Amino acid sequence: MWPVHQRPVRSNQPAPPFNAPAARRLRTALNMGPEHVAHGLRVSYGLPYVSPDLVLAWERGSVAPSSPELTALAGVLWCSPGEITGPPHTLREHRVARGLAPEDVARTVGLEFLAYRHMEEHNAWRGNERQSATLADVLDLSLPDFVTVTGREPKLAELLRSAVTTRWQAYVRPVAKTVPLDRHLLQDALQSLHQEYQGQMVASLSWGDGNAASASSDAGREFLDRIVDHFWAAVQDNTG
Repeated sequence: MWPVHQRPVRSNQPAPPFNAPAARRLRTALNMGPEHVAHGLRVSYGLPYVSPDLVLAWERGSVAPSSPELTALAGVLWCSPGEITGPPHTLREHRVARGLAPEDVARTVGLEFLAYRHMEEHNAWRGNERQSATLADVLDLSLPDFVTVTGREPKLAELLRSAVTTRWQAYVRPVAKTVPLDRHLLQDALQSLHQEYQGQMVASLSWGDGNAASASSDAGREFLDRIVDHFWAAVQDNTG
């Protein structure tokens, strides 16, 4: 068995976020010791260097498993990779959480493998509308996740900041091109967002003391910094 520091060299790709406490809980629930997990990884998944010490290092958070190690660990623990990862944020992390190979995702969405891999490595989605819809389906993406994964969030944030600080009506169409939402729902969300921001600014300025302008500026800046979160909350509030 190889010591922890003699693991083979892996890809330069960052490992997916690993939920160490979840992995430990699952192992304990299965009444398995670190030695049982290590044995399963060596025998069933062809990872001859895995030792009980390495398994414990993963669970302590001192070492993070690579993508192949995480997928194999999920197999030994009888769970999906998503159960032992943190919340996914990137295209690659969502794929790993679903336990899918990049070749399978590329084929399903209709992309050449190398083109898809380049998008994943640079977290820069370039698929067309049909491919984007297929991607959202195969990775089971929520709309907020879809916007983040496809790299649209910075543009959305820019549009939303302009919408709440000026006339929100002028930004319905630009936002609609970025976020595939029902137009009426989008209008309601933008109007609510605009009213919330403007109401907050007016309330801050009405305090009537010497710090009012500074407080208003701080409140406005904080709101704008989290504008995308406020947008999704407004969409949720206006749904139904």
